[in-house]
Amino acid sequence: MSGEVLMGLDYGSKTVGVAVSDPLGLTAQGIGTIVRERENKLRRTLARIEEICAERGVTCIVLGYPRNMNSSEGERARKTEEFARMLEDRTGLPVVLWDERLTTAAADRALEESGVRKENRKSVIDTVAAVMMLQEYMDSRRQQ
Repeated sequence: MSGEVLMGLDYGSKTVGVAVSDPLGLTAQGIGTIVRERENKLRRTLARIEEICAERGVTCIVLGYPRNMNSSEGERARKTEEFARMLEDRTGLPVVLWDERLTTAAADRALEESGVRKENRKSVIDTVAAVMMLQEYMDSRRQQ
């Protein structure tokens, strides 16, 4: 795992939270949120992700996969699968789908417990969710 730089993405209908790992694969850091005007407008989003991958030397993308609580896959999961294919085509990098159930709720709780006001949480919640999801992925790989 050492030497790999992973990117974690929390893909939503209007935003994409972005996190990257350190080169040792120990910690995930948030680097921001990509906001788009409309859900189906992805060209600029894909271009920005591609830029970040090049700048940071990303070797693999971990994309949050929104399963329903009963493990079924709904419309959001299908859109995520489609986005994963677009990412692979655009970047040439492998994309791993990672179960992200409850990540956004956990991120919101963590921000609330840290004293971040509700109106300020909205701007960083997707980034925090991406960090939590990527960290969980890295931790699970280390345990194997």
